[in-house]
Amino acid sequence: MTLSGRLESLLADASRGNRFSGVVLLQRDDEELFKRAYGYAVRSWKIKNRVDTRFRIASISKMFTAVAILQLIEGRKLSLDTGVVEYLGLENTKIPKAVTVYHLLTMTSGIADWFDESGDWEENWAALCREYPIYLFRRNQDYLPLFVNHEPVARVGEGYKYNGAGYILLGLIIENVAGMAYFDYVREQVFAKAKMERSDFLALDGVYDEVAEGYIPITNAQENVVGWKTNVYSTTPEAAADGGATSTAGDLIRFSQALRQGSLLSIPMTEGILTPKVRQNDQRFRGYTWMYGYGNMFILDDSDRIVRYGHTGEEDGVSCRLYYYPEQNLDVVILANQSWGAGDLAWEIHDLIVDTNP
Repeated sequence: MTLSGRLESLLADASRGNRFSGVVLLQRDDEELFKRAYGYAVRSWKIKNRVDTRFRIASISKMFTAVAILQLIEGRKLSLDTGVVEYLGLENTKIPKAVTVYHLLTMTSGIADWFDESGDWEENWAALCREYPIYLFRRNQDYLPLFVNHEPVARVGEGYKYNGAGYILLGLIIENVAGMAYFDYVREQVFAKAKMERSDFLALDGVYDEVAEGYIPITNAQENVVGWKTNVYSTTPEAAADGGATSTAGDLIRFSQALRQGSLLSIPMTEGILTPKVRQNDQRFRGYTWMYGYGNMFILDDSDRIVRYGHTGEEDGVSCRLYYYPEQNLDVVILANQSWGAGDLAWEIHDLIVDTNP
């Protein structure tokens, strides 16, 4: 069976089993090898997803923030060594003075996150929402009270720990340097340059054309899906510098290609964002070494060759992947409008790609 046939069978089965609702696109240069839509964009009216439906993409947006910061560094407005505390006037907070832009980009700052994703995710999120009504989070600065006065969780530069708060700070730096809202800067300097015409920062509680609603499955004791609820009360209403943009599969391919081709950054900066910087952990998962760079996740094989890079995006009602496989010259986008819809599926697609080497 061809790769396309195997993907069709895999995704049709996942859709029937309520494991996936969304879009999958595999593309090499200008050739679309596989492009299909599954499930419903709006379940209550049985409106189906289309291949050009717009989805919230969660933390994939961190890649846009990384590109924006590196553009400003290219313009000599700041550097990787710029001190964050002094630059943002955070002297009376718990953010260590040694934290630099580099530490924020590579998630090695050791600062407290605005939401701790370790432990019982649902319980921790519910506790945060009881203390801080999430509908009030509309701008990057709205997140500061959630972390700037919390003790660091590690020493600066000691090691990697996934951290969204650092990208909130990067967003504020972008606003200060560029003299405009973070969202406007990314629209002008990332989306427009990459020709991402259907990408934007859209409020979860807003009404827009051709945007998929996010859904959280309701399961019974046997973990069978027996119903659905929307994510309108389960995640932040607006995007921020650490995630939440809205995009399409095609636009994300255009972004990935523009990044590799040097349309967004200079050759040295392009090389920098496509190079791993720090190990995510000492263990090898699924036989790979896992590393992080400037808003970019990498897996490397036994010979330290990059097998794949890109970013994940997960929040209630949203599950996305943007990956590039250098050896196969293959872009892969998975956009799901249901919780955890892309996780296992992404690995199944990964195995098909590396096994068949299409």
